[in-house]
Amino acid sequence: MDRKKELKQLYKETKVEAGVYQIRNTVNNKVFIGSTRNLKTLKGKQFELEVGTNTNKVLQSEWNQYGKEAFSFEVLEVLKPKETGFFDAKRELKKLEEKWMEKIQPYEERGYNRMKPADL
Repeated sequence: MDRKKELKQLYKETKVEAGVYQIRNTVNNKVFIGSTRNLKTLKGKQFELEVGTNTNKVLQSEWNQYGKEAFSFEVLEVLKPKETGFFDAKRELKKLEEKWMEKIQPYEERGYNRMKPADL
């Protein structure tokens, strides 16, 4: 098997994990909580911040101000799929993210997330 086919096969076999993550500003301890269906995309979130294209303006501004050394990326929880029966990964991921939002409360001076109108 040639190298390209090997890499393609390896990619197909790589397990995709969904979960909830946080981006923490180690200078002021503010956090951003988010979720993704593929935790490997966290490098993409870091890249967005590095090139200045993150849609969270406050987070982007503080990233620009303090630099990447002031931020840490951490997986808070990996979504564990049910072994049997129907499993709505998208819905379960949303519930998992809501659990962490409730626990950490990353709003206003504590974080970069915005409260949804229903939360006010």
